[in-house]
Parts: sequence; structure tokens; C-alpha cells
Amino acid sequence: MSQIPDFQAIADEAVASIAAAADLDALEQARVRFVGRKAPLTEVLGSIGSLAPEERGRVGKDGNAARKAIEAALDSRHATLEGEAMGSALLADRADVTLPGDHFALGALHPITQVRLEVEEIFLGMGYSVADGPEIETGFNNFTALNTPDGHPARSESDTFFIAGGEQDEVLLRTQTSPVQIRTMQTTEPPVYVIAPGTVYRRDDVDATHSPMFHQVEGLAVDEGLSFANLKGTITYFLQQLLGDRDVRVIPHFFPFTEPSVDVSVAWTDRHGRTDWLEVAGAGMVDPNVFANVGYDPERWTGFAFGFGLDRIAMIRHQISDIRLLYEGDLRFLEQFS
Repeated sequence: MSQIPDFQAIADEAVASIAAAADLDALEQARVRFVGRKAPLTEVLGSIGSLAPEERGRVGKDGNAARKAIEAALDSRHATLEGEAMGSALLADRADVTLPGDHFALGALHPITQVRLEVEEIFLGMGYSVADGPEIETGFNNFTALNTPDGHPARSESDTFFIAGGEQDEVLLRTQTSPVQIRTMQTTEPPVYVIAPGTVYRRDDVDATHSPMFHQVEGLAVDEGLSFANLKGTITYFLQQLLGDRDVRVIPHFFPFTEPSVDVSVAWTDRHGRTDWLEVAGAGMVDPNVFANVGYDPERWTGFAFGFGLDRIAMIRHQISDIRLLYEGDLRFLEQFS
């Protein structure tokens, strides 16, 4: 083997060259030169076995110390140069805030929301206020206070989504927004003119016009001297404002919380081109028992209540043949109403 090199001199020269490297390419050249496979230091360390036994320990110790010093200098300089390179790239590629921003497609209101806002605007113009309430209700507010007795079919598990409780402490997903009327009367002295739009839940999905989750807007008017003529005039005016010139049918019906009660239907054409009556509302004069349940004097106050299905109104308004299309989230369908 040739003469053993000065390891300290090699390390000093390597550290100086590494510190002088201006970029990562120059640093790689320094690495190859001083600790690459053909570098003198590497060759010496690789041939220790050929040295005299008394030299091997000193050469191995000094050579490895020099290599570790060079590798430490390489790591330190690499981290510095990499950070500088990243900083330069960011400066060269920084955003110009004067340029127009990226275009994002704007969303639009769902057709049911559009209809709800129109309904609210019509009733606000008639002097009504808009009220809201919880979707999880008590059996008292959803049934009992509305003159719906225990054992009524609406209180069965086949019709209603119950969460907890028995007959005396029922907790359920509200089947109508009528509980908002109860809550309003419990906290407000007459006269009352209020509508309550919102989501309701029933075990009902038998055909294209039914869904287990749907939307209602219910209304309540309480004052002195209100009659059925006021109710019919209100409903007729509302439907004319919302749906235009369309045949409306009012026929007797039964609801526990109104007496007399009626069903309100409008002419509607299904997807097969057949015209039929589509029920859109139930209505009637408020039963005196309901007033008694909330502390109103039924001898002084009279009132009427009504409930419209917003989903069905949206079907009629936009000529939609299947109510389930409103809930599928298909943008190809929903974009038609944006």
C-alpha cells in the first residue's frame, strides 16, 4: 500500500470545499470527491486489512474520524442549501394578488327551499309571522295538546318514529309542525297569526307522492270573530299567489285538532300525463279543546289552522312527477332549478 495520507488535512480540505459549495450540485461533487467510492479516504479505509498489524488501529481510528467529520459537514450544508433552494422557489412562484382568483361554481337554493321562501313572503305580506321549533318533540305537544287521544292510529309505531318513552312521556320525531303552534300559544297572548315551516317525519313512503321525511308549512290564526270564510279566503288567496290560476278542491275531512275540517287539493298531472287531484293541505277551525289545552278562552277566541306540504307544492310548481327526485341529490336534476 502507498503512503498513509494525512487524514486531518483531508478532513480540513473537505470541510472547506463543502462550506464553499454554492448549490446542491456543487455539494454533490464535493461528496463524490471526498467520500465517494473512489475517493482516497475511502480507498484507504477499504484496504486496512493489507496494513501492518501495528498500523491498522491508528489508521482505522483516524480515517473514520475524518470521514465522520466530512459527512457531518455534508449533512449540515445540505440542509442549508435545501432550505435556500426552497425559499428561492417560493419567491419565484409566489402568488400575484392582483391577478383574478380561481373561479368556483356558485351553488343554488334547493327547489324546496325556494318554495318555502316564496310561501313565507306571501304570508308575511298577509301579516303573519314565521315561527320555528324543535324537530324532536314531546307526545304532549305533538299529540295530546292537539286533541289527539291515546290509542289514536297516529300515535302507533307503524305511523310515527318514536325515540323513547311510553304514553305519558313520549319523545318522537315530530309528525307535523303543529307543535310549533302549541308552543306559540303557550307563550303568546291572542291575537296570533303565525306560520311554522319545517321538516317532519312519518312512516310513509307508499308511492311517488310520499316520503318518510318531508316538509310542511302550517299556519294558525287566532282572533275574535274568525270564521270558516276567513280560512277559505286565506287558503284561496295563498294558492292563487303561489300557483296561479289552478283548480282547487275543498272537501270535508276529519282532523282531531280542527272542527269542521277539510282537505284541500289542486289539479295535478302525473308523469303518465293523467290529471288528478293532489292533496296539498289539511285545514279547519281550531277545536275548542286545543284552546283549553293552552289556556285560551274558547268562548272568546276562535281560530283556524292549516298545513301545506312544501314538497308537493314544489312538485306542482315545477312539474315534478316523483317526490323522491327532490331528495336524491342528483345535480343533473337540481341544476334545472338554479
